[in-house]
Amino acid sequence: MKEEQLAVATAKRVPGSAQKARLVADLVRGELVSDAITRLRFLPHSAAEAISKVIVSAAAGAEANLGWSGDDLFVHSILVDEGPSRRWRRFGARGRFKPIKRRTAHIKVSLGQIKDVDQVREA
Repeated sequence: MKEEQLAVATAKRVPGSAQKARLVADLVRGELVSDAITRLRFLPHSAAEAISKVIVSAAAGAEANLGWSGDDLFVHSILVDEGPSRRWRRFGARGRFKPIKRRTAHIKVSLGQIKDVDQVREA
């Protein structure tokens, strides 16, 4: 069985929670790269910019390393995992301590090449 070739890019320790980034990633999974970048540009979420950068990076890697055309790429998969959390503090009234977790996320994007237009609509 022939394994499908994919272009992969990752971004690690992106500020913001993984749960909020997954909501943005679900919107562009399975779309053409050009459509995904256009949609992410107009989203108000802070994770949209980080996901857009990873998609652009994967597309550039596909063009440079694999020789694929940028017009024939689609978002095959996006994985958003939790990164390390940084413990922070806020001091409360009467000498109390209010802990805060500054969360990060790891974003992994895989791009595939379109064989025909129907392949994108099925995914």
